[in-house]
Amino acid sequence: MNTTHTTATTLGMRQTQLFTKTRKQAPSDEISKNAQYLIRAGYLHKEMAGVYSYLPLGLRVLDKITTIIREEMNSIGGQEIRLSTLQDQGPWSASGRWSSADVDVWFKTELQNGTELGLGWTHEEPVTNLMRDHISSYRDLPQYVYQIQTKFRNEVRAKSGIMRTREFLMKDLYSFSRDQEGLDAFYDEAALAYMRVFTRLNLGDVTYKTFASGGAFSKYSHEFQTLSDAGEDIIYVSKEKGIAINKEVYTDEVLKDLGITRDSLVEEKAIEVGNIFKLGTRFSESIGLTFKDEDGKDQFPIMGCYGIGPNRLMGTVAELHSDEKGLVWPKSIAPFKAHIVRIGEVEEVVAHADALYETLTEQGIETLYDDRDVRAGEKFADSDLLGIPVRIVVSQNTLTEGQLEVVVRATGEKKMQTENELIEELSE
Repeated sequence: MNTTHTTATTLGMRQTQLFTKTRKQAPSDEISKNAQYLIRAGYLHKEMAGVYSYLPLGLRVLDKITTIIREEMNSIGGQEIRLSTLQDQGPWSASGRWSSADVDVWFKTELQNGTELGLGWTHEEPVTNLMRDHISSYRDLPQYVYQIQTKFRNEVRAKSGIMRTREFLMKDLYSFSRDQEGLDAFYDEAALAYMRVFTRLNLGDVTYKTFASGGAFSKYSHEFQTLSDAGEDIIYVSKEKGIAINKEVYTDEVLKDLGITRDSLVEEKAIEVGNIFKLGTRFSESIGLTFKDEDGKDQFPIMGCYGIGPNRLMGTVAELHSDEKGLVWPKSIAPFKAHIVRIGEVEEVVAHADALYETLTEQGIETLYDDRDVRAGEKFADSDLLGIPVRIVVSQNTLTEGQLEVVVRATGEKKMQTENELIEELSE
């Protein structure tokens, strides 16, 4: 088979076939670093303020983030569902959250018969309504369901690139427990699962479980805040205890509860990358979801909700894992593991680079291959911008030396390796 016409696979892609191209400048109205780099590198296309399309490279990254989230939610007993985006008024009116005067982020539309519908901005009401057909006895509890689904929020001002948009993915998990003890136990499990997600995205060492207002349902809710100058929130971090306090609840009472003194805390800017809430029975009561306990008495399930935004996580990683040259993806979510950069059009160089590309993909190593006929400087600049973890240079010089030049994007480390050494390292 003529490898110059090989079609793209999930493991490999030639840059001459790649749908998207890099660009030297981001849109002039885009001020956030994450969107500037993601647009310039061809991961995103900006449709309008607060709305982005995900191009092939961006979708690969986003899919890897959702896979990590999905694995961690499954590990604590979550079962994936997909609820509708179009929302019926009934359950929302019952909870008091249908009126746009009470909830100002609704996007609403109408059927041809004039019936008003909403576009889901969260899903407590519909998931509770759905459970009326599935929960009737204490034997049916607990239930833990989640989805990774598009949400719509009519934000007054979309900002911070893909970290605050009007259309975005949300992983929202809802728990239904028999009693407070059951909710508390699962809530703690979910918090640990969230930290595993952030650790797998190389955000774990700068992400803190943060005490925030619990509203009407509990004394506290918890946010997960990642330290960043691009953040919109102010938090107070206790590095000794590995926790933080949101500015909104930074009071003497909270400090006393947590056994923390003001002088032990450091003020930081942070990005909220997840949140978990104990909802109590607010929604089960308003929607009319009950179960029979062991004595045959009607009880309301006690609920919790747990949210992570995959797009926001992608933007947060782009903010923290980048430098003056471009993106620096963690291995866990990089669109490809390796980037072959071919220098020159000499027949032997082309043949060697083609063969290496085929070998790596056959070995199950995701590889982007820069087979374009452009200057070496342009190739290296694009490689830095794309941020793939390992660059493999194939040139007349490397052929002469009988080894490959390997550059680690995160550190700039350069080393010469044989093909077998490279494959062994990339396969780890």
